[in-house]
Amino acid sequence: METGRRKMKLWKKIVIALIVVLLLAALGIYFGGAYYFSRHFLPGSRINGMDCSFLTVEEIQERIADEIATYTLTIHEMDNVDEKLVAEQVGLTYIPDDTIPRLLEAQDMWTWFTAIKSDKTYEMTANTTYNAAKLEEAVASLSAFAPENVTEPQDAYMQEANGLYEIVPEVEGNKLSKRRVTRLVKRSVEKGKTELDLVKWKCYYKPEIYRDDEALNQEVAQLNQLLSVEITYNFGDRTETLNSTQIREWLVRGEDGSYTLDPAKVADYVNQLGYKYDTFGCTHEFTTSNGETISVPGGDYGWAIDQAQEAQALTEAILAGETQVREPIYAYTAWSRNTDDIGDTYVEISILEQRMWFYYGGALLVDTPIVTGNHSKGWDTPVGIYAIDAKKSPAILKGEGYASPVTYWMPFNGNVGIHDADNWREEYGGDIYLEGGSHGCVNTPSENAETIYNYIDVGAPVIVY
Repeated sequence: METGRRKMKLWKKIVIALIVVLLLAALGIYFGGAYYFSRHFLPGSRINGMDCSFLTVEEIQERIADEIATYTLTIHEMDNVDEKLVAEQVGLTYIPDDTIPRLLEAQDMWTWFTAIKSDKTYEMTANTTYNAAKLEEAVASLSAFAPENVTEPQDAYMQEANGLYEIVPEVEGNKLSKRRVTRLVKRSVEKGKTELDLVKWKCYYKPEIYRDDEALNQEVAQLNQLLSVEITYNFGDRTETLNSTQIREWLVRGEDGSYTLDPAKVADYVNQLGYKYDTFGCTHEFTTSNGETISVPGGDYGWAIDQAQEAQALTEAILAGETQVREPIYAYTAWSRNTDDIGDTYVEISILEQRMWFYYGGALLVDTPIVTGNHSKGWDTPVGIYAIDAKKSPAILKGEGYASPVTYWMPFNGNVGIHDADNWREEYGGDIYLEGGSHGCVNTPSENAETIYNYIDVGAPVIVY
């Protein structure tokens, strides 16, 4: 019985001893683990995504240094082109500091046995340094900066094509701002970024003017409107055409980009039209009733463009984009606009022959002797080409010392005109005018004066030679 008790006590002692040993072992393991993790990171620890489980500070720093030594910055450029810069090129190195030791100190080593089932993530900025000069040199060596690879950006512009203007589109180019790229690369290296998108960060120089630029399109539209204008002047049997060739030389661009016409050049053009086509007061070539071609100078008959008004009207027509056939604005008009502006209805007076002819529509209606101005007293009927100024029936012709009633009065040069004179003349023609001529008027037999009066219109030419 006693032997049995002794055996029981022995087993208790063994069990107790075993428990003590186990407890001591557990405590040893626990404190040993705590001691171990006072120098190592707990399981599940990650720093910037790197698994740091069971690693010492020195081991982690070595890994970080190794990673930084393999650092690569991928630079995304236009057209899906990538270039790379590596740590060695920029002189990038890791400088250990107290960041990782502080992370180790901050972990709870006494709970190491529970860390197996949990993760601990840390974020830190590695203390690095780089060589600024090497970095700038590395950036400058990128193929994107090689002159043969660089296309300068170009603004959209307009150019002439077939007499009109069109827009030449802009060239985007691929020229980079070296200063901006260098600054962004430095920032990327400093922050450990591995990618840099130069397009996203707007590192490329851009054109200032694009093909859809409103001002450029308005300018082209206005120019094309102006240069598409064609003005054809009608001068009877002749025409004169003004087109883009002349208009282009007149264009004046304002500060706002709109176009006007140089008034001096427009005025000069109209003046040249007058020089070429005006006949007012000019010498005319005239074929007499006797078939002789003579030159008749002076007078107040003919065409004369109103220079100021026509220049203004022409400017307005061009600026309005109006293609048209037009007649100039005239200050004086004649009977016909053809080269022969006398036409086929006119009065012809020969002082030497003392004879007058009246043609109506090309038909000779009157062929009559006349008496012109008194040559001996210097009252000669003025030579030249004139126009019938008025018609009056009856009329009283007044002058110094006389007042003569007539039935038909057709003045053509002030107080000089054609009229009947049967009240005081019985004869016409011959040499009467030399001593007994009129005060300057053309004395005409009454029946012939009547015929002329009935058929002639105001404005019809009178040729005196």
